[in-house]
Amino acid sequence: MFVDEVDVQVAAGAGGRGCVSFRREKFIPRGGPDGGDGGHGGSVYLVASPHVNTLVNYRFHPEFKAQRGGHGEGSNRTGKTAQDLDLEVPVGTVAFARTEEGLVQVADLTAAGERALVAQGGRGGRGNARFVSSTNQAPRRADSGLPGEIVDLHLRLKLLADVGLVGFPNAGKSTLISRISAARPKIADYPFTTLTPNLGVVSLSDNRSFVVADVPGLIEGAHAGHGLGHRFLGHVERTKVLVHLVDLSSVSGRDPVEDFDVIQRELALYAPENELGEPSIPLAERPQIVAPNKIDALDDPDRLTRLQAHVEALGLKCYPISAVTGEGVDTLLEAMWTYVAYQRPAPADEPAAPTEAITDIRILTRRRSPDASSASDDAHDGDAQERRSGRSDSSQ
Repeated sequence: MFVDEVDVQVAAGAGGRGCVSFRREKFIPRGGPDGGDGGHGGSVYLVASPHVNTLVNYRFHPEFKAQRGGHGEGSNRTGKTAQDLDLEVPVGTVAFARTEEGLVQVADLTAAGERALVAQGGRGGRGNARFVSSTNQAPRRADSGLPGEIVDLHLRLKLLADVGLVGFPNAGKSTLISRISAARPKIADYPFTTLTPNLGVVSLSDNRSFVVADVPGLIEGAHAGHGLGHRFLGHVERTKVLVHLVDLSSVSGRDPVEDFDVIQRELALYAPENELGEPSIPLAERPQIVAPNKIDALDDPDRLTRLQAHVEALGLKCYPISAVTGEGVDTLLEAMWTYVAYQRPAPADEPAAPTEAITDIRILTRRRSPDASSASDDAHDGDAQERRSGRSDSSQ
């Protein structure tokens, strides 16, 4: 089951209580306070794992809680710091926290092994040994541990792919990805055969490879939630180039030029907010290749001629193909690679992309919010940091 959006609640562990204790040992009267501090509660982290490809594990288990810290004890014994809770999510997961103002992005995990703190554990309370002063030699005061954060998260998966296939239902996207990669999506002669995105790895000569994503077919009004497109358009936001497949055959009863314009409008209207809360670049302004498909079933050459003229007038390149017979597919793959290689650093064993072959590409740079600076800690915070680093208090 492919699940790309879930709501979960994560609760960090509370800090342990500080201890009120006095040293009692034979022949040592009035030994003084020796109550230890409480341990820190466990925090909750999201970890990007390459071994997970869906959020299905969180659909039926939406609540997660880290352990609380141990309580302080006598003889200046600090409570045990609880272990942090790591939640594995697929690479490409974006985490949003639900607030009174709405959803606020707190993490964007785009690399395997990346960790993001989503709920901070509570700090342990101070024992009475911390309150000794010249005027209070026998304090009977200790702090309770601070509670851990409780956060309602909305997790959204955006597949990481180099190329995204878009188009009307039955345009031949699944057939194309099954021909150029080892992916085996469901293929049938009725609309909306593809209900979940599919990923395939394309291998070319000279050790060149890239990832292609096939999303469910789009229809008019997809940006507003019609059909299945609105839910899955987010999976092509991270792609380096879009490949727009257009059905040339007369079986659908639609005009290819009108189909192209409809999808272009839907891509232009889909512009979700980025991590800074600002509208991102519409999908229609991303680098794009047009691939008129089913030329093996073309019964009217004028359909292809009109579409090519319309597409080239917009400054886009057109590569007619037949996903069934493979005609023109190799040329399309080389065009895909040109855009992919231009936007990512090429390893030493891969040939660089010919820059003179690209005239209309836009290099998109992601803006990241600056890291928030941490506030200065007080004396108690400094002690807590020392305990977290593993220093244990010596017994008196």
